[in-house]
Amino acid sequence: MKVRVDPERCEGHSRCHALAPELFALDDFGNATAVGDGAVPAELEKKARLAVANCPEYAVEIAEDAG
Repeated sequence: MKVRVDPERCEGHSRCHALAPELFALDDFGNATAVGDGAVPAELEKKARLAVANCPEYAVEIAEDAG
């Protein structure tokens, strides 16, 4: 599983970072990006799904691993 933040949708609410700081970084304006390549360790999958559910702009997305 990987997380991704759509920069066109992100408006800097920073909820994803508040819920999962291990998975999301913020720029100087509060806009989020995925940490590293966005890979989510198994123990953080619940936090990743919570971040998706709490983004008011639907900017946070999850890509499930194929196979």
